[in-house]
Amino acid sequence: MSTQQIKHLSDVVVRFSGDSGDGMQLTGTLFSDAAAVLGNGISTFPDFPAEIRAPQGTVAGVSGFQVHLGNSRMATPGDFCDALVAMNPAALKANAKWLKRDATVILDGDSLNEKELRKAGFATDDPIAELGLAGYNVVAPNITSMTREAVEGLGCDVKSATKCKNMFALGICFYLYNKPMEHTFEYIERKFGKKDPVIAEANVRALKAGYNYSANTHIFANTYDIAPAADLAAGTYRTINGNQATAWGFIAASQKSGRPLFCGSYPITPATVILEELAKRRDLGVKTVQAEDEIAGICTSIGAAFAGSLAVTTTSGPGLSLKSEAMGLAVMTELPLVVVDVQRGGPSTGLPTKTEQSDLLQALYGRNGEAPMVVIAASTPSDCFHYAFWAGKIALERMTPVLLLTDGFIANGSEPWRVPAMKDYPEIKAPVVESVEGDFFCYDRDPETAARSWAIPGTPALEHRIGGLEKDKRRGSVSHDPQNHQTMTEMRAEKVARVAGVIPVQEVVGDPEGDLLVVGWGGTRGHLQSAVEKMRAEGKRVSLCHFNWINPLPRGVEEIFSRFGRIVVCELNMGQFAGYLRMNFPGVAFAQYNKVQGLPFTVDELVGHFDSLLKQD
Repeated sequence: MSTQQIKHLSDVVVRFSGDSGDGMQLTGTLFSDAAAVLGNGISTFPDFPAEIRAPQGTVAGVSGFQVHLGNSRMATPGDFCDALVAMNPAALKANAKWLKRDATVILDGDSLNEKELRKAGFATDDPIAELGLAGYNVVAPNITSMTREAVEGLGCDVKSATKCKNMFALGICFYLYNKPMEHTFEYIERKFGKKDPVIAEANVRALKAGYNYSANTHIFANTYDIAPAADLAAGTYRTINGNQATAWGFIAASQKSGRPLFCGSYPITPATVILEELAKRRDLGVKTVQAEDEIAGICTSIGAAFAGSLAVTTTSGPGLSLKSEAMGLAVMTELPLVVVDVQRGGPSTGLPTKTEQSDLLQALYGRNGEAPMVVIAASTPSDCFHYAFWAGKIALERMTPVLLLTDGFIANGSEPWRVPAMKDYPEIKAPVVESVEGDFFCYDRDPETAARSWAIPGTPALEHRIGGLEKDKRRGSVSHDPQNHQTMTEMRAEKVARVAGVIPVQEVVGDPEGDLLVVGWGGTRGHLQSAVEKMRAEGKRVSLCHFNWINPLPRGVEEIFSRFGRIVVCELNMGQFAGYLRMNFPGVAFAQYNKVQGLPFTVDELVGHFDSLLKQD
């Protein structure tokens, strides 16, 4: 008689891993979606291989997807996993270091043969012993062969049948964590039902087979249940990743402003999904151009801004380098353009699929001449919507280019997002002028915002000139006058500086004073806040000051810094924000904690470092 019990957990971390062709990203997404439908808080971390076509079965070709689900809002995808699904020995080898001491490991037993073990770099035929996993809960059902048996009789060829093995593994996980399969059935029907009903049926059979195999064989001593999140506000939720949220934030800004949205971009990892998402929304008046290169992408957007659109261009670090001259043109012409940089590991091609924060100084200063831009950084997948909206609002109302920084971690990661009511977002009033009395001076400025007026080409009596040459401070005609250049340079900087008056005052998570202030920016917030909250629960006087507004910096920062005995700046680069803060606050001492491994921080490593700093006192 089975003694299997259901254990109730507050949270759990599951990692799916295999070859790039094993469908691990889809498997992880479907598992995450099923958890989200039940009301769990989730945070995900897709981990793509850096090589496009690494040899099958090698560690270099391993693709992973980690999800942290729980009965509250999940701020991070978790440091270490409670369960690992490894579809081959290479996946096991690549991810063994991320296992908790009592973790469950689900292996495809069919892959544990000499050929696959050697390709993965194992020296023996016992990978469990070789990796020191003898005390772990390791199960190795023959997933591949049982999948083929499950779909037998449907007429699938061997390759198509084998491709369904990820659904078998998903069925095992649904059983282990008491998740229903109905949502996945619906997805399969939408995806394949009409186009290829045989493939749809094969995937459904494989999913059921994995679930039933686990239920009938009792391969697990216990199954687990995670209650719905109790701290999520009431409303309509959907799972969203950072790139989707960014695209939708721009659409919202377009709708609020009444200005059409245009995106001219060149595909680049990990930013391409923003362009793809916007291209789907012709029904909302969105226009997109997939340009032949990065320079053409931004230049088409500048042209669209001149013609009256909220203009967007999207890229990652190498593309931002190519766009730098055109960004200077946007600064000079004072047109509403938003440049999105989804940061990845560099320099050069670097680590195309891995995350980093190393484009900050390029965002701030990577243009010739005095060319200041508003710089904003999003912190989570869902708040990419919020900051994309505000980037659009500032660009339109202030007639200035804005640079929005995200990164590969939050761009590809996902979490539950409460769909906002647009009535809760402010109006956007672009300074469009339709007629004037007397002469039209296109560089006359609003006394509050310093924004110039925006005359749409073709408007009678509002003809004007703009371009890359310095212009007269009122008419916009070419000017080489030294004092005029001084005045215009100062005005362009002043226009950016005045944005500080409309952004929120900087806040602190935790007490307003203490022994240690942790400082971060952008996509590191979840890990930093989790580390700080863990230490505060232990009675330590630690707080967090996290920045989303980079240029200009928010009000109140210097006062916050003055209240703490020690300050440490944590970032996924070699100290770019720390250097920027030293420039702005020369009397303040900043310690640094930096990581450039293509990976986000872990909470454990942060807590360890913060504890060592406190002990120095």
